[in-house]
Amino acid sequence: MKAANEFRDQTTRPNELWQTDFTYLKVLGWGWFYLSTILDDYSRYIIAWKLCTTMKAEDVTATLDLALEASGCDSATVIAKPRLLSDNGSSYIASDLADYLDD
Repeated sequence: MKAANEFRDQTTRPNELWQTDFTYLKVLGWGWFYLSTILDDYSRYIIAWKLCTTMKAEDVTATLDLALEASGCDSATVIAKPRLLSDNGSSYIASDLADYLDD
């Protein structure tokens, strides 16, 4: 499959698509930490971030809660909820996260 220079379906407004992932950080003498981020695809702005000691679904949901609050999507009437794009790592395909997203 050949990679494209840009996405086929580009975002046209803020909060249409959020990208999320963990970044691994090794702190000498302390161990591994994981930076969970939520990035708005349209503005390329990091809406929320959380430094975590694990990469569990609960870490993702905590970061999503911060993003919902920061964007105002938690209190506004939202017609189309933001879609979430991830690399489908274990914390992103966990049933706990699926239940959270259904709610």
